[in-house]
Amino acid sequence: MECQLEVCKLAHEFTLKVYEASKQFPSDENFGLTSQVRRSAVSVPTNIVEGQGRQYKKEFIQFLYIAKGSLDETNYHLYLAKDLQYISLALYKELDGICIRIRMMLYKLIKSLRRS
Repeated sequence: MECQLEVCKLAHEFTLKVYEASKQFPSDENFGLTSQVRRSAVSVPTNIVEGQGRQYKKEFIQFLYIAKGSLDETNYHLYLAKDLQYISLALYKELDGICIRIRMMLYKLIKSLRRS
């Protein structure tokens, strides 16, 4: 299923960038940080799509909050990867900037859904 919402499209692009960045992680992190950062990144667009498919607006909002939590988790994993020198500061800043954009879009969507 293709993402219809702009926030979902951006979250999908972010996930692809996280997968690409995590290829640089040491091989001994394959079952550790690499796996965790990828799972949490995938969870962001997945929860947006799943929420969009729900019958009730309240459920959709709940899934958007779950997506926001997964985004925060991913952002922390990337921060840790930067501090462990698995990714550069420049790459971290790029990915962090995308996180901020997604977070703002999620908040605006939640606010819009609550008003309607």
